[in-house]
Amino acid sequence: MPETTNIARMAEILSDDVFSRFLWSRTGPLNQNWPCETEAHAPRTSHPSDVVFYYDEPYTLRRTYVNCDLKSYAKASISASAVLAALENLAQSLSCIEISSEWRNMYIHDGCTPSICGLLFIYNHDGDYDSDFDKILAQVKHEKIRVPRGSQIALFGPQQIRWLDNVRYEIIHMRGISELPPEAQCRFQYPHQVRKKKVQVEKARAASLEMLAGPWITLAYDSYDGRRPGIVVFYGQSGESTEEFLYLIDYLMHYQMVKPGVDIRIRTLEPDGNSAAHFERAIDEYRDNFQGGDEIAGLLSSIDYRQLHQVHRSFSQVEIGMNNV
Repeated sequence: MPETTNIARMAEILSDDVFSRFLWSRTGPLNQNWPCETEAHAPRTSHPSDVVFYYDEPYTLRRTYVNCDLKSYAKASISASAVLAALENLAQSLSCIEISSEWRNMYIHDGCTPSICGLLFIYNHDGDYDSDFDKILAQVKHEKIRVPRGSQIALFGPQQIRWLDNVRYEIIHMRGISELPPEAQCRFQYPHQVRKKKVQVEKARAASLEMLAGPWITLAYDSYDGRRPGIVVFYGQSGESTEEFLYLIDYLMHYQMVKPGVDIRIRTLEPDGNSAAHFERAIDEYRDNFQGGDEIAGLLSSIDYRQLHQVHRSFSQVEIGMNNV
């Protein structure tokens, strides 16, 4: 039915808008069914790939392919049973992808070493969902989900998608007012680690699935128009305590992101009413406990902490149907 198709298109449009801003690229056909390769999955004869995104990994010479199941649910349809069924189907898809030459011919690039994972993307299309999605997930019987060894499945529910969409919008807004340079001069930041060195420095500019699912998203940018280079940390927590920010500051200091000549901004979506005070107190505590002198104190005090601009995405079924967007 056209109405059902238009509702499904909402999740497709949103996922493309969001993940492209995190520098993921799309590969192969959309909404493609391909043959099931496993007799144990009977009576199923095929699996769907709504969309497949890819990005290059920073620490390995691998390219990650994200096989997505896009769901556009009304509030009443978001249930533990619906989530479980979708995860089970996605896990079956991954097990067949491992042995499907047809899937690989459609989506995998020549000359790369692929790493394939699944993503269940659950968008609330009527905008009425205000429940704690974690309570739904707690009811899901995860033991029934047979994820193939060496594979992984991520799930982005309504709140996570809203968070990522707001980060997407903030990046656009900051670029529009010249607080960020053009996209080509930006990259999502992966610091060198003791046992993990960045091996794809130029190619690995995208935010990984793990970063998008984590507590913050770190975007670095080069100098531009006479301005200094910098880092923007999109902070996904509420800042309810000083300890939260001490952990974040320690991360920034440990990986030497706080240094002269680099601007640091922190943006958060729905901060606790006292989060700014907690952030200032964390800076004071870190400065008092860290033997860095006045220079470190000045660098920490210059960090710009603000609430990001909020958006609530909505779609018109009629507009989607008329414009075929």
